[in-house]
Amino acid sequence: MDTDRLPGCYRHPDRDTGISCTRCERPICPECMISASVGFQCPECVREGSGTGHRPTANAPRTVAGGVVAADPHLVTKILIGINVLLFFVALADPVLAVQLELIGGQYREYPGGPVHGVAAGEYHRLLTSMFLHAQWWHIIGNMIALWVIGGPLEAALGRVRYLAVFLLSGLGGSALVYLLSEPYVRTLGASGAVFGLLGATVVLAKRLRYEMRPVIVMVVLMLVLTFVPLGGALTVSWQAHVGGLVTGALVGLGMLVPTSGRHRALVQWGTCAVTFLLAAAVILARTAELT
Repeated sequence: MDTDRLPGCYRHPDRDTGISCTRCERPICPECMISASVGFQCPECVREGSGTGHRPTANAPRTVAGGVVAADPHLVTKILIGINVLLFFVALADPVLAVQLELIGGQYREYPGGPVHGVAAGEYHRLLTSMFLHAQWWHIIGNMIALWVIGGPLEAALGRVRYLAVFLLSGLGGSALVYLLSEPYVRTLGASGAVFGLLGATVVLAKRLRYEMRPVIVMVVLMLVLTFVPLGGALTVSWQAHVGGLVTGALVGLGMLVPTSGRHRALVQWGTCAVTFLLAAAVILARTAELT
């Protein structure tokens, strides 16, 4: 046992620190310590005391990515599941609406002389709305179970806003690769691209927190194997959405979990999101130019 190692921050155990709260004497890292009249205090002691003049959120407990710890750490995941379930039943009641929201890249007309549809015709909303549609009951059940199992813990680790950014950008990245590599008139829908993105970010999180990597790697390999195994039936798995989502989620996860703090970390996090969005947009615009 290494007795010379510094203790870990009580809120971020992976960060060694030689600073302790002057009130409760718990070890705190630079991100957690708040200046007091004498020394530094932890966020909990500051809330219990007279305060330091910081904004209320400055003293709130933070996730490993710097997000505010929420009372319900799975709220966004629950909302995303609710939206998917709602749209599943709406699409059952109104199949025409589903056709208007699913991902179809090429330009097409529903009837001679009618308006032109498809992503290449300027309906870029399909790249995101298709993430919330599902074809069969087993399709949505499988994706929602995966969203809850993978997304719930990731939301708690990242915080609501950062987690939602990973989900949406992963879905967009998956749709962009589908748009680029799939046949123009293949209909694509489902949340699996975004779910794979959450899985990619989870790999980064496990590495960042020094967790045992084998279970996570096994899950990634298993899900990728299932991606390329023919399932039969009317529904074909889109490997483009899965691979695009996985790579995008890992990229955004790297930015979200950069080992630094303060304004520099926020700049890296949201800068990564911006760069990822611009890369996806470039792919989408290039494919549109090719199809038109």
